[in-house]
Amino acid sequence: AAARTGASRRARCGPGQRPVGRGVALPAGPDLRHFLRAAAAGQPGPSPELPPEPGSTPGAPKVYLETYGCQMNVNDTEIAWAILQKNGYARTKELDEADVVLLVTCSVRDKAEQAIWNRLQHLKALKARRPQARAPLRIGILGCMAERLKEEILHREKLVDVVAGPDAYRDLPRLLAVAESGQQAANVLLSLDETYADVLPVQTSAGGRTAFVSIMRGCDNMCSYCIVPFTRGRERSRPIASILQEVRMLSDQGVKEVTLLGQNVNSFRDLSEVQFQSVAAPGLSRGFSTVYKAKQGGLRFAHLLDQVSRIDPEMRIRFTSPHPKDFPDEASVLQLIQERHNICKQLHLPAQSGSTRVLEAMRRGYTREAYLELVHHVRDSIPGVLSLSSDFIAGFCGETEEDHQQTVSLLREVRYNVGFLFAYSMRQKTRAHHRLQDDVPADVKKRRLEQLIATFREEAARANAALVGQAQLVLVEGPSKRSASELCGRNDGNIKVIFPDAELEDAAECGTPGRAQPGDYVMVKVTSASSQTLRGVPLCRTTLSRAAASH
Repeated sequence: AAARTGASRRARCGPGQRPVGRGVALPAGPDLRHFLRAAAAGQPGPSPELPPEPGSTPGAPKVYLETYGCQMNVNDTEIAWAILQKNGYARTKELDEADVVLLVTCSVRDKAEQAIWNRLQHLKALKARRPQARAPLRIGILGCMAERLKEEILHREKLVDVVAGPDAYRDLPRLLAVAESGQQAANVLLSLDETYADVLPVQTSAGGRTAFVSIMRGCDNMCSYCIVPFTRGRERSRPIASILQEVRMLSDQGVKEVTLLGQNVNSFRDLSEVQFQSVAAPGLSRGFSTVYKAKQGGLRFAHLLDQVSRIDPEMRIRFTSPHPKDFPDEASVLQLIQERHNICKQLHLPAQSGSTRVLEAMRRGYTREAYLELVHHVRDSIPGVLSLSSDFIAGFCGETEEDHQQTVSLLREVRYNVGFLFAYSMRQKTRAHHRLQDDVPADVKKRRLEQLIATFREEAARANAALVGQAQLVLVEGPSKRSASELCGRNDGNIKVIFPDAELEDAAECGTPGRAQPGDYVMVKVTSASSQTLRGVPLCRTTLSRAAASH
C-alpha cells in the first residue's frame, strides 16, 4: 500500500487456527494478577458481555494509539482498539496521559521504519521522565514492522515492552499484562485464517462520515519487491455475512462512504458457505498470469460488491487495492460499477512500471501492452466518468534509463487522476532481496522519481482541467484546512474539491436553506483545477439518489 505523492505468527491458536511456524502455547487473556489488581481498586474485570465504554471505568489504564502507513493500518488500529476497549482500557488523545503507547507500523519502505525508530527515541525520553508515582509507561509496536523486526525491536535499547504482529491483536490484553510485570512480551505468529471477522472495529474518528472496512487479509501474489506476504501472511477472506453486518452498523451510525479494504480485494473468496466451495475459479484479465494455481470455490468479490451496494442507497462504496489481473472481460465488477449509482466510478489499477522487462523482474504477471489493453477495456466499459489511480516504483533492480522512459510514457498515455509514486526500497525476505541486485544509485532513483512525479502532476492537471465547468457531486468532509470559510470534500473520482461555505438551497425544494454539514452531498460547479484539487462554487444540497436520477 502506498501514500499520495508529495506526501502473527500467534503464540496461541484460536478455534480453527493453524499457526505457521513454531511457538509456545500460552493462555489467552488477562491472568489472575489482572483481576486481583482490578478487585483491589474496586473495578470490575473485563466482561465479554458488557464491554466498558472508554473512560467509563475509573482508573482504567489509558492507551494512546498512533498509526503509520497504509489504510489497512488505520483499520488495524480500529481492530486493536476494539479489543482493548472490550478488556477495560480507556482511550486518550493526550500522550502525557497514557499508560500504554501503541504504534501501528508499516514496513513497505525503509523510510517508514526509520520514522518509527525516530519516534521511539522521543518515547524513550517520555518514559525516562515519567513520575515515579505512576506505573511505568508501556510501549508497544504493532503491525508489519513488529512482524518483520521482532528480535531487533525487543533488543534495541530494551525500550519496547510489547511486540504484536498483524494477526496477534486478540492477544494484546495478555501481552500488556505480562509487560506490566516488567517482562517483554511478543507474539508475531501469522495465522492462515485470522480475519477478525467477529471484531467490529471502533471508528477512531468520532463523528466521521467515511470508514474503511477490511474484507480480507494477506496476499498470495508474491511480487518480487513486496514485503506484504511476509508481514501479513497468506490471503484469507472474511465471511460476507460479517462484512455486511459491519457496513449496516456504519450506515446506522450515519457513515456516508465506505471503502472495502484488502491487499488484493478483487481476489476476495469467501469459503464460509459449503454450497459455494465447488464453484469454478474465474478467469484472469486477458494477457495476465499468476504465480499460483487458479483457486476454486467461494463467493467472489462481485457478489460482495453487489450485496454491499444494496445496503444503503445514500452510502458511497469504494474499494482498494485491486490487482489488474482480476478484471477479466466477463467480470461483473465493471458492470456493477457502471450500473450502481452508489459504487464510485473510480478504479485503482497499480501498474508499478511501464516497462515489460521490469514488470517481468517484478513478477507482476503482465506486459505493458496487456496493461494498456485493460485500461482501454475499463474505459470502454464505463465511458466518460471513470477516474483512474495507480502505483509506480522508480529505480527497481536493473531498471535502465530506457525502462524509466517507458514508465514516463505510460503516465502520459493513461493520464491518471491520482498517483502514488515512490523510489524503490529493498526489503529483506523478498524475492528481489534473494535474487536481484539493488543496483540503481540513490541519486538516480531520486531523479527518476522526481521526473515521474512531475509527469504525473502535469497529466493529472490536464485530466482535472477537463472537469472545469462541470457539476460534481461532493461528499462534504469538513472545513478546509487552509480556510475556515471554505469546505472540503471529495467527488465520485476521489479528487479533493474545495468550495465556499455558504447558505445553500436544498435540491428537493422542500428543505430550508442552510449550510452544508459533514456527511452532506453538495453539487458543486468546478471553476478551476490543479493536479490534486478542484475548486468550485456550491449549487445546492442534494442526495446521492437524487443526483444520480437527474444525471
